[in-house]
Amino acid sequence: MNTANTPSKPRQNSAFKHLMSIHWWMSIGYLILFLTGPIMARLPRELFIRSPMYDFHKSIGTIAMAVLTWRILVLLRVWWRKYTKRFPKFTPAWLKTVALHTSLYIFMWVVPITGFLLSNSFKSNNVRVFGFVIPDIFPENSEMVSVGRNLHFWLGYTFLAFTILHTIEQRKVVRSLWKKFTKSIKPKKN
Repeated sequence: MNTANTPSKPRQNSAFKHLMSIHWWMSIGYLILFLTGPIMARLPRELFIRSPMYDFHKSIGTIAMAVLTWRILVLLRVWWRKYTKRFPKFTPAWLKTVALHTSLYIFMWVVPITGFLLSNSFKSNNVRVFGFVIPDIFPENSEMVSVGRNLHFWLGYTFLAFTILHTIEQRKVVRSLWKKFTKSIKPKKN
């Protein structure tokens, strides 16, 4: 076999594969948060499902922050391995990608923190991860409820806009995944 004419694929190390695995788990978590947030906020207070839905939303948000910490550690490992061997080419495309991803990481951190601000300001010790109480980050302060609510709302939707922008930037990957998904659900012909 002549390997000289065969195009080589870029080698992906296990840390990169690990990072992408975390990426997809987090995307599922944030999708759940984006879907449950607007629904639960519009439910009447008397509805029995509202409180458990808030607890579920807060649980997923807290887990997303923990996974984000893990993801950042893996990302630093990937960057260390990649950029200690060779510096990146500071092209406009590279800078645009870094700016978008940095913004996404900031939103992944800030939006849950504003959720903690809202929850902790409203009532002390009301953030639970599937029943386990999380210590308050912010003191109970009724004057901060409105600030927390507005920040969580507006930053959440801005984060969603950046997520959509990221999806558009990665349209080739999205198209490829969509094709794989539709192939997997099509009934097989005999």
